[in-house]
This record gives sequence, C-alpha cells and structure tokens, in this order.
Amino acid sequence: MVRGIVRRLALFAALFLGLAGPAFASVEIGFYSRELGTNFPHAFVVLKGTVDATGERVDTSLGFTAHSVTPAILFGNVRGEVVIEGEEQIRRSVRQFAVVLTDAQYRAAMAVVEEWRNTPQPSYNLRRHSCVHFVSAIAQAIGLRVENPQRLMNRPRSFLQLVRSLNPQLGGPETPAAPATATEVARPAP
Repeated sequence: MVRGIVRRLALFAALFLGLAGPAFASVEIGFYSRELGTNFPHAFVVLKGTVDATGERVDTSLGFTAHSVTPAILFGNVRGEVVIEGEEQIRRSVRQFAVVLTDAQYRAAMAVVEEWRNTPQPSYNLRRHSCVHFVSAIAQAIGLRVENPQRLMNRPRSFLQLVRSLNPQLGGPETPAAPATATEVARPAP
C-alpha cells in the first residue's frame, strides 16, 4: 500500500514538474545584416531550434544572392539563388533582432524560401528582388510589420533597423554574434 502511494506521488510530481510531459521547443529566426567591407552588403536569416509538431531539429542560415557577383547586377536581372550562409559569414554580420516562431510561422518562412528557390531565372535584381527583399518577404510571412522604402532596399542594416522600429516587441539593437536572451527574443504581435 505504501509503495502504491509512493508511486502515485512520484508520478504526480513528475507530471507536475513537467518531467513526463511533452517537451516544448521552438525555432528562433535571427535577422542578420552585413554592411560594406571586403564583400557586398548582405541580409539573411538564421534558424535554430526544434519544430514543436514534428520534433525536427532546425539549424540553418539562408540568404538570397546573385549566382555570380559581376557588374551585370547593376544593369538588370541575373541568375539568383537561395544559399546557406557559412559560419564565417554569420560571425562577420550583426544580428539585428530575433523572433521565436510558432510552427505555422516556421512553415510560412520556409514557404517563402521555397518560392524564392523556385523563381524562374534570371531572378536576382538589385532593385526589385535582392537579399533585402528576401528577408522582407520572410519578415512579412511571419507576421512582422514591414515597409519597403526604395531608399533602404540596398541597405540591409538600415532596412532591418526600420523593421525593428516598426515592431516594438522586438526590443532594442543587438550586438554582433550575441546569443539571444529571453528579453531579446520576441513573438510578433498577432
């Protein structure tokens, strides 16, 4: 009898403390920019975490760029591609803000990636379909308020700072390669 009571108390304690309950995980998306330097200015996203519904682990970084950076990009459309950004690219860039995604937001973001991946070529256009437009489309898909003033569409940092200012739940500026804390990560307003 005592064993039965102890087992029930242990089960209750495990359930109460969440030890036997479902694990909750989320995917965080960070919006990054890099300004002029030895490379072209650039904007991209980094996704890390676990999809709640499936348990799928996510650890990737995605950007959109011209397949070949040549003077041709200044004059019109060229071949474009969605690329996985490397660790060095991430280290040299600044995370402007991060958002913890719901599963639906994660699927919406990945739908944008697939849409851009499958856009007929030539798809990259510095003025109408660039890396900044790519992160803008993802931000809109996850429910952030976004404006696309032409003067900022070639300025990744300034564009992402505008997005942050339009979404007060995102908080203040972040620092290069800084890990997110609970106060820096936000969910977009419904």
